[in-house]
Amino acid sequence: MKIFKCIFWVLYRIWFYVLVALPILVLFPLLVLSILKESWYPFFFKLARFWARFILFGMGFNVKIEREQLPEAQKSYMFIANHTSMADIMLMLVTVKNPFVFVGKKELAKIPLFGFFYKRTSILVDRSSVKSRQAVFLRAQRRLQQGMSICIFPEGGVPHENVALDVFKNGAFRMAINHHIPIVPITFGDNKKRFSYIFFSGSPGRMRAKIHKFITTEGLTIEDTKRVNLEARELLLNQLNSYNS
Repeated sequence: MKIFKCIFWVLYRIWFYVLVALPILVLFPLLVLSILKESWYPFFFKLARFWARFILFGMGFNVKIEREQLPEAQKSYMFIANHTSMADIMLMLVTVKNPFVFVGKKELAKIPLFGFFYKRTSILVDRSSVKSRQAVFLRAQRRLQQGMSICIFPEGGVPHENVALDVFKNGAFRMAINHHIPIVPITFGDNKKRFSYIFFSGSPGRMRAKIHKFITTEGLTIEDTKRVNLEARELLLNQLNSYNS
């Protein structure tokens, strides 16, 4: 029985990369056109959302989104979520309609096809470099001035498989406070079960996301960063425990 599961998991992983590549190849001219100017990014974002839906549907993920509060159009936000799966990027794109820019690790830019567009549309960070981390704030500031939102996975990486939710880095919260934009906490309930970074794992099924009530940053200062960090983490951790129970 186990050998059949292993065969399924190998084919399932291959199928995932086929689904990632196929719409990029089909939409390649439009995608290239959409990244020629930063002002055309909202068009690229619409294509990215289609790409994400295509992958999640093709993988057999039944997406269920609960929203306690809706982001307003033409307003900037800081979107944060727990990070457990390669499908997190896709689910974030499907969950949020407001155009946003990912802040993510530069290693993802090495992925064929996907990396070509990722490094041209996202804000890349080398977490081992202080200079790189400082540059993120300048690039994010420019994007926010253009009316975009920002998305960061504040764990700073994928936690160990046995860790429900890792400690949050302060960057996302410091940035939100500096720019006085609301923080939108989002919990992904099933991504680790559906498609974790462990190769021999995963299956089609329910994939839940919950947008919590926003955390306001109006009137806050940098001294409030850690408190807001802990507040957001507790919110996500409680929701994860609720899902698991």
